[in-house]
Amino acid sequence: MNRFDRALAILLLLRQGKTLSATALAHQFEVSSRTIYRDIETLSAVGVPVFAEMGRAGGFRARSEGGMGARTLP
Repeated sequence: MNRFDRALAILLLLRQGKTLSATALAHQFEVSSRTIYRDIETLSAVGVPVFAEMGRAGGFRARSEGGMGARTLP
């Protein structure tokens, strides 16, 4: 799976309203946690509202409704 496909798959998972850890995502996509952090950073850079929650039950989540209006490509 290439980086774009993985980032899109991560976005779709996070938009389901679940909070997922980098470790869980790394296990699911068979990559390192560092790769997941890079993918999350990429999503944030293009305007996807990804939130990180600290702590034992923390992880990443994305807003499941709205917040992602149409984007114009340069």
